[in-house]
Amino acid sequence: MTSKKILMVLTSHDQLGNTGRKTGFWLEEFAAPYYVFTDAGAHVTVASPKGGQPPIDPKSDEPGSQTPPMTRFKGDKAAQAVLASTVKLSDVKAADFDTVFYSGGHGPMWDLAEDKTSISLIEEFYNSGKPVAAVCHAPGVFRHVQYKGEPLVKGKRVTGFTNTEEEAVHLTKVVPFLVEDELRRLGGKFEKVGDWQSFAITDGRLITGQNPASSTAGAQELLKQL
Repeated sequence: MTSKKILMVLTSHDQLGNTGRKTGFWLEEFAAPYYVFTDAGAHVTVASPKGGQPPIDPKSDEPGSQTPPMTRFKGDKAAQAVLASTVKLSDVKAADFDTVFYSGGHGPMWDLAEDKTSISLIEEFYNSGKPVAAVCHAPGVFRHVQYKGEPLVKGKRVTGFTNTEEEAVHLTKVVPFLVEDELRRLGGKFEKVGDWQSFAITDGRLITGQNPASSTAGAQELLKQL
């Protein structure tokens, strides 16, 4: 079997609205899927809108947030080098990959959700019969994505960071939109479990995970599709 080529997309946005605080991507949501994919023998390319080292949300790297994949990443010079030199999103082509996985954190809600390159890339993947996955806040990147003239998520079972989880981190008034509300507004059949529990849904070629704890499950679901 030839090794699968997986594109992982991370945010380049590091400002948490107008709070003056930093944001970015959630480290667990890069590290956990990255190892699910590479341990399975997949070839992973990591991209971001600006290329280079994407911003890690400082909150995601606090002592209480550490997970085994994050610990592994910190001792893994090769993985750190991959993260430090992400390719520019505008330089990647869907035709070169088998699938795409979007990691969350709050950053994508500002850049990737509105990024025309990202939107058309997702549409290319999906239109060519390839699965598309996103976890936590990253399902928000689908808000402008269309399939056959309708929102991609319309009529599909989806999940993502919930309103109650956003309330728990006190950012309901800071974020540009609420992932749960937006997916419902677009016609998605939004499902969820308790806050911070692992939960991933596959509906056809669309895979979504609820929160950081769901990043491993979301990545495993994506591998099943391949």
